[in-house]
Amino acid sequence: MIRYGSGNLAVNLLTQAFATFATFYYIDHLGVDPALIGLAMVIHGAANAVLNPLVGHLSDRTRSRWGRRVPYITVGMAPLAATFALIWVPLVDGSTARFWYFLAVVLVYDVLHVVVVLNYVALFPEMFVTIAERAKAASWRQLFGIIGMIVGVAAAPMLYPAIGWPAMGAAFAVVALVFFAVSLTGSRERVRRTDGHIGFLTAVRYTLTNRAFLAYVAGGFLLQVTFALLQAGVPFFTKYALGQPDSANTLILGAVFVTAIPLVYVWSRVTTRIGPRRAVLAAIVVYGLALAPFLVVGSLPPAIATGVAVGAGIAGMMVLLEILLAEVIDDDERRTGLRREGMYMGMNGFIVRWSASLQAVLLAVVLSASGYRAGAAQQPESVVTGVRLLLGGVPLVVLALAFVCFVVYPIRLPGRADPAVQGEDGRQHVGAAVVAHVADGDGGARGQGSG
Repeated sequence: MIRYGSGNLAVNLLTQAFATFATFYYIDHLGVDPALIGLAMVIHGAANAVLNPLVGHLSDRTRSRWGRRVPYITVGMAPLAATFALIWVPLVDGSTARFWYFLAVVLVYDVLHVVVVLNYVALFPEMFVTIAERAKAASWRQLFGIIGMIVGVAAAPMLYPAIGWPAMGAAFAVVALVFFAVSLTGSRERVRRTDGHIGFLTAVRYTLTNRAFLAYVAGGFLLQVTFALLQAGVPFFTKYALGQPDSANTLILGAVFVTAIPLVYVWSRVTTRIGPRRAVLAAIVVYGLALAPFLVVGSLPPAIATGVAVGAGIAGMMVLLEILLAEVIDDDERRTGLRREGMYMGMNGFIVRWSASLQAVLLAVVLSASGYRAGAAQQPESVVTGVRLLLGGVPLVVLALAFVCFVVYPIRLPGRADPAVQGEDGRQHVGAAVVAHVADGDGGARGQGSG
């Protein structure tokens, strides 16, 4: 579990460093036209979204003596690290040339990132088959993921002034490659000889007619919107509601993530006891209650305390979202006779990716309605109300919708005390629970596979 979970440090290190600093580097340090970099990022987003289901379906159909997922990770991890390093080493001069260089390298990076990361994540539901195993493994994955996120965002501003951007990119690439390699030593998959294949469009149709997946992905999408609003809204809140310098952003967001590290283990125990669906509903309530004080806090210490409380709720959802998706995949196997982790991970990635777009729209609407004027030295008092709503008002509405999604989520896995899902060895078998607790009529493509 620990070795497999360590790969999430590599995933989040690369993802967060690229998302946070790539555009800043090319625009502010290399002088590339912001409009061109913006265009490149739009193309990057669209390509990444489309690649997810395509690569997922290809992985599901792969048959080899080494398995379906491990070969892609083995072959792809070194080129992925090298391509990430090349992003920070512009090999051409001039604004236009550097735009084309950035676009080309990023598109190669997208392909390799999806191939490696999707297959890494797709191992989770197959490697860990009981609720207790999944809860424990998810807590380890998220622990490493939070560390990778912190390093990717916080270490970069300390490294690039000291050693330069190319050396920083190379250092991050080496660290990521090491953790991918360690993760690979702990990765195991059952080499399946499942008969039967379905085409890409049929696989998409089966996925999008699965009631459990639709409820899950809608709820997950909404939760991701609130995460994005938190990260994007804190700098505005710090400046206008608290009147604090930018350094206070690190204190508030740091409180969130540092708190989440130990609490992922608490949520794994809660999940084992009461079941994933009840646990995610509880996590949403905790998260919502924790966000509410942003509507009233007016100084830094209570804002940091609020960040601590928010971390408690976020820790629960970080653990539970991948456990719930694993349940959906188990249910799909019962219906189709096929293990389709790749397609489900891919479609989830395709849909959830657009949460950043909705977050940007909500941010723009709220700030505009509050009278915010970009670049103005003084903002009207109404902007304070607007930024408070961004963190403590709008997310509560979004969380309420997410709560409804998980209320109607049809898979009911009980806690470990329920004897209906205990094997003779006392282990809580997820597949048995899905069969026992999901009605046969809940969407999907039952009977289409080999059984």
